Amino acid sequence: MVTFAVAACSQQPVHQSGPVGTDAPVVVPGSPGAPARTATPGERIGQPPKAAVASDVRFAEAMIPHHRQALEMTSLVNDRTTTPVIRAVARSITAAQTPEIKAMTAWLTELGRQAPTGHEHDQAASFGMATTQELNALRAARGTTFDRLFLQLMTRHHQGAVKMAGEELTNGRDQRMRMLAKDVYSGQSIEIARMNKALESLPA
Repeated sequence: MVTFAVAACSQQPVHQSGPVGTDAPVVVPGSPGAPARTATPGERIGQPPKAAVASDVRFAEAMIPHHRQALEMTSLVNDRTTTPVIRAVARSITAAQTPEIKAMTAWLTELGRQAPTGHEHDQAASFGMATTQELNALRAARGTTFDRLFLQLMTRHHQGAVKMAGEELTNGRDQRMRMLAKDVYSGQSIEIARMNKALESLPA
C-alpha cells in the first residue's frame, strides 16, 4: 500500500506523551467546525499521528467533489421553494460542508496534492451523486415538485457520503480525515432521517 507521509517541522522540544492526570484540565481541539473538549482522566494526549495512507487520500479527493455537488444543489433552493424545512436543510448542509471542503483541500495541499476541481456527475453513481440530467430536472422544478426531487436526490447523495465515510473509518489512518469522516457519517445520517420525514410530509 502506498503511504503518504505528512511531515511537520517544529522548533519546540518534543515531550514524551503520557496519560492525562486529574490535575489541571487538558483541552483537546475538536474536528473541523466542532468545539474543543476536555480530555478524560487517563486519556493519552500528544501521541504521534499515524501517517496518511492511500485510503485517506482517496477519501478526500472523492469527498471534495461530492460535497461540491451538494452545495450546487443547495444553491438552487431559495429561488425555487419557500418550504421552511427544505430551506433549513439546505442551510444546514451548506454550513457543514463548506468548511469541510476547505479542511480537505488544505490537508491535500499539505501532502503536495492538488484538490480535484468540479465534480463528475455521471462517474460517481455508486456514491449517490446526481447525474447531469437529474440536476437539470432539479433546476427546472419549482414548488412541491422541487421539494420532492431535492429531498430524493439529496437523500441518495447523503447515503453515498455515509458509505464513503464508512470506508474511510474502516481503511483510513490519518487522524484528521478519520475525524472528518466521523462528522460526515453522524451528521449526514441525522440529515437523512430529517429529509425522509420531510418527504413523508409533502402533499401527494
